[in-house]
Amino acid sequence: MATCPECDAEIEVDEYDVDKGDLLSCPDCGSNLEITGLSPIELDLASDEDEDDEEDDEEKEVKEVDELEVGEDEDKEEEEDWDE
Repeated sequence: MATCPECDAEIEVDEYDVDKGDLLSCPDCGSNLEITGLSPIELDLASDEDEDDEEDDEEKEVKEVDELEVGEDEDKEEEEDWDE
């Protein structure tokens, strides 16, 4: 058993099924938790760095798509100039 650092709920975690650094969610309060110790199981609030990384990745994807679209427009303009 481990205790949620946010709401003090007892969380059943099998120490043989997890590794240090694994993430889980508190079933009572929904907090994202990170396993910081194995024997006994210790939990701490997970940092939001992973969420920030995902947002950064999404922003990069949007930027890449925008750049591709701009490049396609320029190609079309060049093709039109050749047609004239």
